[in-house]
Amino acid sequence: MIRKLALISLLLAFFVVVLGAYVRLNDAGLGCPDWPGCYGQLSPHHAEAEIQAAHAANVSGPVSMHKAWKEMIHRYFASTLGVLSFIMAVLAWRRWRAQGVSPGRLFALLGLICLQGAFGAWTVTLKLMPAVVSTHLLLGLTTLGMLTWIVLRESGTARHAAGTRLALAARVALVLLIAQIALGGWVSTNYAALACPDFPTCQNGWLPNMDFANAFQILRELGRTATGQLLSGAALTAIHWSHRLGAVLVGGYLLVFGFRLMRHEALRGLAMLLMLAVVAQIALGISNVIFALPLAIAVAHNAVAALLVVITVAINFRLRAVTAGAHMERIWNERLAT
Repeated sequence: MIRKLALISLLLAFFVVVLGAYVRLNDAGLGCPDWPGCYGQLSPHHAEAEIQAAHAANVSGPVSMHKAWKEMIHRYFASTLGVLSFIMAVLAWRRWRAQGVSPGRLFALLGLICLQGAFGAWTVTLKLMPAVVSTHLLLGLTTLGMLTWIVLRESGTARHAAGTRLALAARVALVLLIAQIALGGWVSTNYAALACPDFPTCQNGWLPNMDFANAFQILRELGRTATGQLLSGAALTAIHWSHRLGAVLVGGYLLVFGFRLMRHEALRGLAMLLMLAVVAQIALGISNVIFALPLAIAVAHNAVAALLVVITVAINFRLRAVTAGAHMERIWNERLAT
């Protein structure tokens, strides 16, 4: 039962991450300006009068009926994921009482989803503060990665013995991917996706005017510096340019890592998926710039980022580092057997 629920939760978590990106890209993150309900109601239908009044007061503002529904549908699915994680934690506790199998991972998952819910609330109450929104995204992807690990473990997926260097390379790949996704999230939450409207140059140059000092100040309001001034175009350019540079470095590393994995027959499928996803992600990123951030391509860019997390976590799960002593012992036992 835990295995089945974990698989359902994994698929749901992937959908919630992509749906969250869709909500953010539609500027619907404040479609319901309170939490957890919508103007204190269970659904936008029950708060129609308040929503219509807010929309009439500011037609171009963040509140409207269709934005409210997008925001609340995202909350409904995220809440369902929380319920599933609670059920799995209860089942894991019962299994621990009966069989002595540690429930630690599933309890950690429940705690992570509760934390994610808190950041979802702060995203609304703190008016899309970039640090909070970016953390909300990263916690969602962490949930996705943890569920991937749980599904593989509960399914009894075979581990592939590998040298410590390859296992270390897989961990580095995951860390670099997380860093690049964090940069991408910072681009999105600061609305800097079109700060460089040309490609491969940025504002017709390789090194445009950039303000890194204000670009990466973490604790500040949306569109403002830490001192409350308007965030300059140079700061937005620095954010976008950094993400592009990261794409070159991290994309290159992941492709080289994928080629290394191809040497291991048991990992070739994952290696091919990794390299195809990297190429697709780079193509989508370039398309976002060339076509001025169309919604479908922007959402797909987020979806492939989530897919890369699943693939990279799966690779880390499959790779089991073998120490030099254990490797020599295995070789010695094989010789004795022959």
